[in-house]
Amino acid sequence: MTINTPQDPHETDPLPVDPGDETTLEQKEVAGLSQGQIVRQRFLRHRGGMISVGILILILLLAATSIGWGPIPGWWKYTYFDTYAPPEGARATLSVLWIGGHDFFSMGGFPFGADGERGYDNFAQVMRGIQQTLVIVVAMGIISTVIGVVLGALAGYYRGWVDSVVMRFTDLMITLPIILVTAVLGRTLGFTGVWSVALALGLLSWTSLARLVRAEFLTLREREFVDAARVAGASAPRIIFKHILPNCVGVIVVNVTLTVSNGILVEAALSFLNFGIQFPDVSLGSLLSHYQGRILTGEPYLFLWPGVFIILIVLCLNFIGDGLRDAFDPRQKRIPKARELRATRAKDRAEETRMSTAMGPGDLKDPL
Repeated sequence: MTINTPQDPHETDPLPVDPGDETTLEQKEVAGLSQGQIVRQRFLRHRGGMISVGILILILLLAATSIGWGPIPGWWKYTYFDTYAPPEGARATLSVLWIGGHDFFSMGGFPFGADGERGYDNFAQVMRGIQQTLVIVVAMGIISTVIGVVLGALAGYYRGWVDSVVMRFTDLMITLPIILVTAVLGRTLGFTGVWSVALALGLLSWTSLARLVRAEFLTLREREFVDAARVAGASAPRIIFKHILPNCVGVIVVNVTLTVSNGILVEAALSFLNFGIQFPDVSLGSLLSHYQGRILTGEPYLFLWPGVFIILIVLCLNFIGDGLRDAFDPRQKRIPKARELRATRAKDRAEETRMSTAMGPGDLKDPL
């Protein structure tokens, strides 16, 4: 007969989970949840991603409601295309936490300053620049996603000569410098509008996504559910878009997020070189290009605010991409907190105590 020594209740176990138990704390939390619910739960725990989502929504609401956007009316008194007679100096009047003024928060007449030469309100122009920049990168993201997913899926599924042709064409496109090619197209064909710049960037930004989707398809096409679909008589397009492509959503979403953030920098660089959006319309990059010389003339705020919003938007998109990558990657394991480990251990011990108490002396049997 084996006699079990009672465990000291004050003894601490260095292992958070019983080594013989295959169900970890992470697996217990996601038990019974769908894939979408698991991804949402993991992303909501990513502090950087959630804070970035909140900041990006605030920036979007500010840009859309301040000067108006389409059917949305604006509450700001100035527009981005009209000239005004700013007061002497036209300096920035924004005051936050008593920085820049004597009030806790005050916008004043020209919160981001005003162009003393042309009379443009810088706040209205920055808000318009945010609108146009976001339109460009969203359109670029859609175009590059469609091209990259289709070409990568065809190359990964059919392999053979289709894979060779698509990948060699992709390698050729990778060697082309995006900024230089877009600048040449803009100068030669007059691509200075929002949709023209978005089209040019989208046609040159799909290469990394195509390679990633191809790699996923090469792996997934050998899985059992694909063989079952072939045996059931499913056509190749149905297998590609109905069975395999949904399993690549994680890779696609993460790559698109990072591509859009990189597109903001590329658009800013093009506009900074006077190959992007041109006056009277503006983007954040064109504002940087136009006001780059004002740093030495005592008006640095005209150059500062477009740069601040570019940095904020790019950082937010990068943090969101990191959060989505961690949420979609099944290999990412959440490290439980010490409080959660103690609570789990206490719950397990209470369950063991309850079970041992419920068993009477007659329930104990000699194994011999």
